Amino acid sequence: MHKLIHTACFLAALSVIPVSSRAQSPTDLSAQTPSPSPAPAAVPTLTLSDALARARTNNPQFQAAVAAFGIARQDRVQARAGLLPTVTYNNSAIYTQPTSGQGFKFIANNGVREYLSQGQAHEEIGLAGIAGYQRASAAQALAAAQEEIAARGLVATVVQTYYGLVVAQHQTANTEQANLEAQHFLTISRQLQKGGEVAYSDVIKAELQANSSQQALDEAKLSELNARLALAVLVFPNFTQQFNVVDDLGAVPALPSVATVQQLAGKNNPELRAAFASVNVADKDLLAARAGHLPTLALDYFYGIDAAQFAVKSYGVNNLGYSLAATLNIPIFSWGATQSKVKQAEIRQHQAKLELTAAQRQALADLESFYAEARTALAQLDVLRSSASLAADSLRLTTLRYQAGEATALEVVDAQNTLVQSRNALSSGQARYRQALANLQTLTGTF
Repeated sequence: MHKLIHTACFLAALSVIPVSSRAQSPTDLSAQTPSPSPAPAAVPTLTLSDALARARTNNPQFQAAVAAFGIARQDRVQARAGLLPTVTYNNSAIYTQPTSGQGFKFIANNGVREYLSQGQAHEEIGLAGIAGYQRASAAQALAAAQEEIAARGLVATVVQTYYGLVVAQHQTANTEQANLEAQHFLTISRQLQKGGEVAYSDVIKAELQANSSQQALDEAKLSELNARLALAVLVFPNFTQQFNVVDDLGAVPALPSVATVQQLAGKNNPELRAAFASVNVADKDLLAARAGHLPTLALDYFYGIDAAQFAVKSYGVNNLGYSLAATLNIPIFSWGATQSKVKQAEIRQHQAKLELTAAQRQALADLESFYAEARTALAQLDVLRSSASLAADSLRLTTLRYQAGEATALEVVDAQNTLVQSRNALSSGQARYRQALANLQTLTGTF
């Protein structure tokens, strides 16, 4: 009884001691709780659209085409400015050695001291300037078409690389599944061999298949790594392998009709636009070369002072005034240089027209080929899906027959290999259709 009273008193006294004055136990978890560590950065997940947007920003070849278009546009601005009057303000002072009398040494000068402070408006009129502006406009159209070619080519490259990684992931998963099935088959064959139901040769065959599947898995992982690296270089400004891709390979976009594709290709083919623009550039080069045979007219207007004193008024005279000058330059003889330039331009024009006809033929052939590729790849998808499903059923049934003693080890191995091949073929076929659509859209644009 006394012990209970002492214990109660001790607990009551302990309860009134301030918490801050109590000694902390070594096992006090609240005092030892570490501060939370920063959360790891989220791994980005890329869709095909994300990859395309990143590639447009980071791909140097596409950015070079963008830069070339920007330069061509500025060339056109400069050529247009060359057709307009220019205004400058000139200031100069000329001192001429005087003679012992009232004159000065150089008769070409107007006095011992001459001050000029004039604004000048200059305009030069000639066919060469007009042709130069027209050529710059045609060159800008050519650069725009080449930029579009680069953009569509980049789309095809990104589609190939993006779905190359998706296919590589599929093949790794398929090979991992095949490796598990091979290991399972090896276990079954060993169990049956211990029971005397199959020969030891079946175990050897199963072990060889397991080794082969492990080797195939290592190769599949290596291929997936290479595909990931290729996409990383294409879409990221700073090299990284930490990203995921959206697997939408199973979605099958619709294929437009032949008539629709032909109509889009007739309006939106950048290869043909580039070829026509090249011919236009060659035409303007020829026009500019022929302009070398024609006169040019230069007009100048001056306003300011040209006086012996640097002043608006001197000796009661207003020094401000204006003058006009018109100069007509007529080319007479150039040792054949102008004729040579014309000949060069004619050669370039002929080559540009030849390339245009070749581009038109190639566009028709590419359209036919790309559409046939897409149509064939689309038609094969159902067959590939069916083959993959049948191969899975075949392996399941063959394994059951082997366990029942009705099939050989060779049949099981063949069923395993067939399943892996059919699954990989399905993934490759789906990527093939996506790539065929991307190639077709290089001629038609997005549909």
